[in-house]
Amino acid sequence: MTRGTRSCAGCLVAGAVGASTAVLVWAPLARISVTGGFESRHRDLSVLYLDLPLVALGGALVPAAAWGVGLRVLGGRAWAAALLAMAALALGTWGLTEWWTPYEEPEFMG
Repeated sequence: MTRGTRSCAGCLVAGAVGASTAVLVWAPLARISVTGGFESRHRDLSVLYLDLPLVALGGALVPAAAWGVGLRVLGGRAWAAALLAMAALALGTWGLTEWWTPYEEPEFMG
């Protein structure tokens, strides 16, 4: 396997794993907006057509970019680039769960 093939394959794998991980971490947080909660009062389907593509795109790009930077900076060591991509994915998913919360209007207003 040539260096270019390994680089391309690693980038694709990092992107696919990153996108699927980001969506799987994001989905339980968005459940209340999709189902609506109590009497469907909190239903907001914009999380499906706005937030979902952005989360998947970010989850794909962050580890893939880290993989590419890791290969370039670390001299082509695939194992070190994979560790860097996994660390970027872990930090990205942590940031996603800490930062993104769907809007929840108060249950009782009165």
